[in-house]
Amino acid sequence: MISALSFRLTKRFGTRTVLDEFALDVHGGEFVTFLGPSGCGKSTALNLLAGLLPATSGEIRLDGSPIDHLPPERRGFGMVFQNYALFPHLTVFDNVAFGLALRRRPRTEIAQRVRRMLELVQLAEYEARYPGQLSGGQQQRVAIARALAVEPRVLLLDEPLSNLDAKLRLEMRSELKRLHADLRLTSIYVTHDQAEALSLSDRVVVLRDGRVMQVGVPAEIHDRPRTRFVADFMGYRNFFPVTVDRSDGDLVLARGKDLMVTGRPVTPLAPGAAAVAAVRPEDIELTAELAGPNVVRGTVRLTEYLGREHDVEVVVDSGTTVMARVAQPVGVGAAVGLRLPPERVVVLPSEDSP
Repeated sequence: MISALSFRLTKRFGTRTVLDEFALDVHGGEFVTFLGPSGCGKSTALNLLAGLLPATSGEIRLDGSPIDHLPPERRGFGMVFQNYALFPHLTVFDNVAFGLALRRRPRTEIAQRVRRMLELVQLAEYEARYPGQLSGGQQQRVAIARALAVEPRVLLLDEPLSNLDAKLRLEMRSELKRLHADLRLTSIYVTHDQAEALSLSDRVVVLRDGRVMQVGVPAEIHDRPRTRFVADFMGYRNFFPVTVDRSDGDLVLARGKDLMVTGRPVTPLAPGAAAVAAVRPEDIELTAELAGPNVVRGTVRLTEYLGREHDVEVVVDSGTTVMARVAQPVGVGAAVGLRLPPERVVVLPSEDSP
């Protein structure tokens, strides 16, 4: 049976609340990611679920049964840590076998299961080596194999790829997705990396200062952030204060100091309401026009060559800085027009600004 998990957790350290009524139902076979900046409470939540920290209040239920009273080793969870946490004096085989040996499984069963896990993570020929003889990516695979060997009811992963270089992160991301699907796991993953969250998850939970800001499928979090914090965290680097003029079907028309803009509201906005229009740099287009709806004009202050694209910093007439990512090169000091495609502009209530 694929296990489901539900919880409602609050954690305080002294007078400081690091997790405030964090409640969620995780369905069997689901891959859920806790996403947010450092200090938002995501790793604390994972440690509470694992039983490594006691909750101040709340409960945890696995398949409907409370498990708060159970020590970590009896919760049936597997955990993968950021720093691998391998035993340097044990071989790869013995590291993977460690949890099974603690459970006093028969030797033949341990050997069979360890070798199966090493085959799954493509390290079958490394079982006699020691962690110090492996690359970072190989060590992380061993840590994952060790967590999977105990056949966890839920797999917990605390920023497992953050110590790897960019190429290895991509490879291990694909590997994690494959293992999750092949083994039909229920997984909870902690990261501050938006790309990891979007590519791996069935649902993403965005946290800020111990509180849930938004829960949704990756496309919803990416395309329809509900607050300025979520928008900023998901790459909307440009924010224009505006006042709503009127609604036009699924769009709203608004006016700001720099532009007249049409965009997609995340909640109903009445005429006269203060709001913020947000857009990603990669969604902005260079245009020969220097005025008009959804167009701002300005002067290029800085350009960065990224290979196929250029990051361009433009100072518009009011002094606001706009970041755009464009295909064609543009020189510093050039006067340019920037078009904000209405379907890519998100209009947020101003009270959600930090």
